[in-house]
Amino acid sequence: MPDNGHTAAASPTPPSSYWSHFVPKLVIALGEGYSLDAFGRDALAGLTVAILAMPLSMAIAIGTGTTPDRGLITSVVAGFFISAFGGSRYQVGGPAAAFIVINAAVITKFGLSGLMTATFLAGFLLIGAASLRLGTYIKYVPGPVILGFTTGIGVIIAIGQFKDLLGIQGAVPGDVLHKVAALWAQRDQASIPAMAVGLATLAIISGFKAWKPTWPGLLFAVVGASGMAFLLNFPVETIGSRFGGIPNGLPVPQLPDLSWSMISQVLPSAFTIAFLVGIESLLSAVAADAKTGDRHRSNVEVLAQGIANVASPLFGGLPATGVIARTATNITAGGKTPVSGLLHAVFVLLFMLLLAPLAFHLALPCLAAVLLNVSWRLIDFREVSHFLTRAPFDDRLILLSTLVLTIFVDLNTAIAVGVVLACMLFMHRMAEVSGNGFASATAHDGDEGAGRPASAVSGVSLPPGIQIFHLSGPLFFGGAASLTTAIQELPAFPRVLILRMRDVPLVDSTALSALEDVAAICGRRNCRIVIAALQSQPRRAMHRMGFLRRNRVVLASNGFMALEKAKVLAGSAN
Repeated sequence: MPDNGHTAAASPTPPSSYWSHFVPKLVIALGEGYSLDAFGRDALAGLTVAILAMPLSMAIAIGTGTTPDRGLITSVVAGFFISAFGGSRYQVGGPAAAFIVINAAVITKFGLSGLMTATFLAGFLLIGAASLRLGTYIKYVPGPVILGFTTGIGVIIAIGQFKDLLGIQGAVPGDVLHKVAALWAQRDQASIPAMAVGLATLAIISGFKAWKPTWPGLLFAVVGASGMAFLLNFPVETIGSRFGGIPNGLPVPQLPDLSWSMISQVLPSAFTIAFLVGIESLLSAVAADAKTGDRHRSNVEVLAQGIANVASPLFGGLPATGVIARTATNITAGGKTPVSGLLHAVFVLLFMLLLAPLAFHLALPCLAAVLLNVSWRLIDFREVSHFLTRAPFDDRLILLSTLVLTIFVDLNTAIAVGVVLACMLFMHRMAEVSGNGFASATAHDGDEGAGRPASAVSGVSLPPGIQIFHLSGPLFFGGAASLTTAIQELPAFPRVLILRMRDVPLVDSTALSALEDVAAICGRRNCRIVIAALQSQPRRAMHRMGFLRRNRVVLASNGFMALEKAKVLAGSAN
């Protein structure tokens, strides 16, 4: 049953329209009644999340390779639309550290305008996916692929922060291997004051996490360490010295470059951004559901992410998604409805309007330390090591392939190879576990099984000229070829072949082609086919393709009836 966000109405229930499946959680929450007390809780939660979001948003923008104000703009614009149109009561959106790698790669290849175009296109891709109700399918992305690329992203982010953390002034390449080599070659340029500020930031973050985990430790760390650098007159780079500060408002909206040459270049990256937005936002929504007992609406959430990523680049913002850290903070701070997410965006805008001059003095080693702390959470050594020692070999191979390709090649390749490899290995496993094979003279167990009565033909010897072939599991292109091979290798062909398909829940077109080959082989040998206990999906597929009529296949409801019909056919063939 689709989750439409409403309680069940009294019978009879009127049929729901297409648009009723896209009602935002904000509308549902306000429709249930909204009190002044709830607004107070949402306002406090929104303020708390905004305090967390400010240093994190600026750090993500700098890590991406652009100016810090673009991170704040993303929090304001995209954060507002994600909460206004989203499918989760508690989701809070904005720029996410997981996007640093793909954002930086797009900027390196196509410039900042290329990232704006890619984000804009990704938004429309997400809107299209939501319109087709594809949001629920994102949950089928294999876990090893997600763990692999998030861990790889964490490694890349961590390595990328050492330049500012160490105060190195020289140029550093973008790819990991050359970046590590360049950092090592410039190690004598490391600044002790910069390292002191960065390490102090990490220490404060860790201290607050252990002492007061509900307090905005990131903000205290960045403000405290930057204040220390300012008072002690440390020679460290700041937002002001590198970027000239941040503006105290939103820019005038304008369309990104939508020329065909730009679109054709960035379209693959747009697909990757859309994929990451969908994965990250739905993972965050699921985590929120687990903490609160609520139930998010996948397609509504994907639609909101699409709207947000169309709007964000109009103001020069970055790709945005639902962020687990902000969402969890919102829940912990007492947020009750999506109003808290709306207020979070409003508070960030107010901070930009009122506190922009103070951002001039924020030390860049502090923001590098913030991202280093985020990357540590992305890597999650405990989960990776547990997975690599306990998971099946196929899953370990998928994880390692995705991880290595993310770090040393690029994210597009890693995700594509990881998903394709996972699908191939899954199909291989499914083909191997299928219990296809010929039954012995007394082993055609009829229709007995768990919860089913014993068949009347169990243990009965097969008459001469009749053979039973038992098929089990989904019959799809991964294992369809083995069916034809098994029939071709029969030493003596029967007059009647019974295909027992009680345990076959579905067939695909490749499997139907294999069955056509089997029927052709049987036709050349004057062998008739009886199919026993055919399930609904295979029956519909065979009827639609004309397989049953064209090959004069006889259907039987169970093993006993199949055997009786086979005896008649075998007798008439004599």
